[in-house]
Amino acid sequence: MRQSARTIALDLHNAVEFDGAYANLLLPKLLSSSRLDQRDIALAQELAFGTLRWQFFYDCIIEICAKRNTSDIDTSTLLVLRLGAHQLLGMRIPAHAALDETVELAKQKVSRGSAGFVNGVLRRISEKSRQHWLDEILQRIDDVQVRLAIEFSHPVWIVKALSQALTLDGRGDDLRDLLLADNIAPLVSLVALPGLAFEQDFEDLPIGPSSPIGALLDSGDPNNLKAFREGRVRVQDQGSQLVTLALIAATEIQENEMWLDLCAGPGGKAVLLAAEAKMHSAQLVCNEVSEHRAKLARQALAPVNTAIAVEVQDGRDLPSHHQAAYDRILLDAPCTGLGALRRRPEARWRKKVSDVSELTRLQEQLLESAWTYLKPGGVIAYVTCSPHVAETNAIVDWALKRLPGVELIDSNNVLKAINPNLALNSTRSTSQLWPHLHQTDAMFLALLRKSVG
Repeated sequence: MRQSARTIALDLHNAVEFDGAYANLLLPKLLSSSRLDQRDIALAQELAFGTLRWQFFYDCIIEICAKRNTSDIDTSTLLVLRLGAHQLLGMRIPAHAALDETVELAKQKVSRGSAGFVNGVLRRISEKSRQHWLDEILQRIDDVQVRLAIEFSHPVWIVKALSQALTLDGRGDDLRDLLLADNIAPLVSLVALPGLAFEQDFEDLPIGPSSPIGALLDSGDPNNLKAFREGRVRVQDQGSQLVTLALIAATEIQENEMWLDLCAGPGGKAVLLAAEAKMHSAQLVCNEVSEHRAKLARQALAPVNTAIAVEVQDGRDLPSHHQAAYDRILLDAPCTGLGALRRRPEARWRKKVSDVSELTRLQEQLLESAWTYLKPGGVIAYVTCSPHVAETNAIVDWALKRLPGVELIDSNNVLKAINPNLALNSTRSTSQLWPHLHQTDAMFLALLRKSVG
């Protein structure tokens, strides 16, 4: 079968479903080896990511039209049905084209026997509009959060977690806006590495909106920028930029400081730290538990500073020479990643509520160890790409009770000094960024200082 946008999208869905692949990493590889033109590349991207985002909503419709639970449908056939449903209800593709192409896809990639079933289900789906299907499904459901979970295609437990986090941040009315933002593909976010790149390297792109060293690319290829090709401009979420800059700005930098990126892979924040370290004559050490991610960090750091060590060790148990050695530590802790659902469309279906308790224990252990690596007077930036209360404020509360000599720096004041226009909750001392407000991932930041004496 010739390679097409639909076959690439289905190949990606199979890899995500059966091999645990990451869609945002695999799709560029699949597209680079294809001979698709730009129009078909855009079609493949929307088919692949859009279907993943909306699969819960589509599964609700498929169950009605198939008259059986999705768990009773062959998985390979279900993947084709989801792609067909997205073409019919989520894209501007004529119904006849969506039906014909998807049935042919079933014949070629699943089995000829599945094609009749796919054809029948998709024809029933095509009889009603997206809004009609939504109204039909929601009319039987009273629970507000379950309704939102279906309408915006999120697991119910994630809707509840995001609602709780928004309420804590004084933004309880923003839930629909946040869920909608999770389903909109983000613009490409760029960073100009301090000391290496400058505002003019963004050429005609405006600075911001959240980071003073960032810009958003709404279309086109970042390789069109000379500074990007030279490695002085990188792709990096502006929330990641802000939390890294906050660690640098938290206290006045002294001579010959030692900095540590404790969980450095794949290297995005490490590169920004390296550029800042070079400007301030500080020494940066990186650590990563995964050899693969450490390799990615080394590759990312090479154009900036090949002398930076990337050690491969468990951050909870570094050798004794790390004890009380560092003035600044970035702890970008492993987390559920609920703040990056807009760029990792399959993550919402992979994560489970049971993951939270396992991750929070790891986060506590890493923070406790980082505290022993920190000098008196030093600062830790505790960062998660998740707004889940258990991974954010609860960890900070734990630290304030458990860690000796801990002081909480008001990170909102630090971020406001970096960008006075940031909309932050000034009644709290930790910071929460949001996709629908800041055009960033939902990054959390706490700045913890170790008292002297």
